[in-house]
Amino acid sequence: MNSPDAIHNQREARQLIVQWQEAEQVVSHARLRGACPCSQCRAARLQGRVSLVRDDVRVERVVAQGYGVQLIFSDGHERGIYPWAYLRELG
Repeated sequence: MNSPDAIHNQREARQLIVQWQEAEQVVSHARLRGACPCSQCRAARLQGRVSLVRDDVRVERVVAQGYGVQLIFSDGHERGIYPWAYLRELG
């Protein structure tokens, strides 16, 4: 999957805006945190554990990783790398 044309992190509005070639995608920071693809978060979801994500969680930084982005959250979580295809599914 191709990378997006642009990513804008709106910290105050707590949303990530991803500009794909044909469409704009808006995803809340809370949705992104709740869908973290890191191994610990995935394992918890597979075991049926639901982690509560605070509504006020924010993406503090977006770090390009070539095939996706690493999101650094205000709650200190920074293990998840969101591949482009996965990020697109979340919107």
